[in-house]
Amino acid sequence: MSELPNCPQCNSEYTYNDGSLYVCPECGHEWPLDTTIEDEKSSVIKDANGNILQDGDTVTVIKDLKVKGSSTVVKVGTKVKNIRLVDGDHDIDCKISGIGAMKLKSAFVKKI
Repeated sequence: MSELPNCPQCNSEYTYNDGSLYVCPECGHEWPLDTTIEDEKSSVIKDANGNILQDGDTVTVIKDLKVKGSSTVVKVGTKVKNIRLVDGDHDIDCKISGIGAMKLKSAFVKKI
């Protein structure tokens, strides 16, 4: 018997194979057999509200963020234009006026 992956949404171990999809009976999530969870997470970057981000988008900061190595703070509501998506923990490269080049986490921004 083959080992089926846990559900990427709710981490349930009761997934089953239904044709070309894996299905989770607890939350109803379906995903293709040929993709892995790592591929799914790395290819799609979402903001705090779940909107999919793309290169060149404009976002707004939703939380005061301390700038590491400095006494400055990126305030709530700061608009960041023309973002670039990168791999890693901090998945947004951008330039913030008055501060300069920064890396942000997508969990602290929302798409405009």
